[in-house]
Amino acid sequence: MSIWEYANPKKFMQATAKVLPWVAGLAVVLLGAGLIWGFFFTPDDYKQGSTVKIIYLHVPSAMMGVSAWFTMLAGSLIWLIRRHHVSALVAKAAAPVGLTFVVIGLVTGAIWGQPMWGTWWAWDPRLTSFLILGLFYLGYVALWAAIEDPDTAADLTSVLCIVGSVFAFLSRYAVNFWNQGLHQGASVSMVGGDRVSNVYGLPLGVSVLGFALLFLTLVMLRTRTEIRARRVKALLARERVA
Repeated sequence: MSIWEYANPKKFMQATAKVLPWVAGLAVVLLGAGLIWGFFFTPDDYKQGSTVKIIYLHVPSAMMGVSAWFTMLAGSLIWLIRRHHVSALVAKAAAPVGLTFVVIGLVTGAIWGQPMWGTWWAWDPRLTSFLILGLFYLGYVALWAAIEDPDTAADLTSVLCIVGSVFAFLSRYAVNFWNQGLHQGASVSMVGGDRVSNVYGLPLGVSVLGFALLFLTLVMLRTRTEIRARRVKALLARERVA
């Protein structure tokens, strides 16, 4: 069985109908477990106090905000190379979800940063690139809405997605390129570096998995909705011709 079979809308709908309830259920379980564990059963940090617990919202949402853009990039490249409509619809479906995660990341980062840094915002390389990524999200969503022909919209938004990937990359790795700035390094990296203590890291890992499955759930739901909307539009067009 080839993965390209799921580029067929019918196959995609059949597969996601079976998988979606399980993914959604696991997302609810992991989100609930991670957030309850993190907010209610971890100690206050000796420096940051209870403020550190915003990590269970800020880090997963920021990670998903960047990961969503790379998901869109994959879908856009598949569309440009192979012209599979489902891949373009996946990219379109992921954009509002990713934008929401970026907004949550920016807001929770400001709330966390104010007591730690003494300011709500700083033009830090990582923060600035993350903000620009949010603006690219807005432009991407607006471009889809502004163009009536779906294939033309998919072409232009794919190009925009490729350009915006520079800032997605910088949002993830800016702290590795510039030592200046208030934002800490990759303390929650899974490989090497200074890692967060397991007291916070374990529930954080559960929260990240929950957010990832939530993202997957929402993208599948929105893609299924986009496919249904295309079908309805095609049926209405046929009725007008008839």
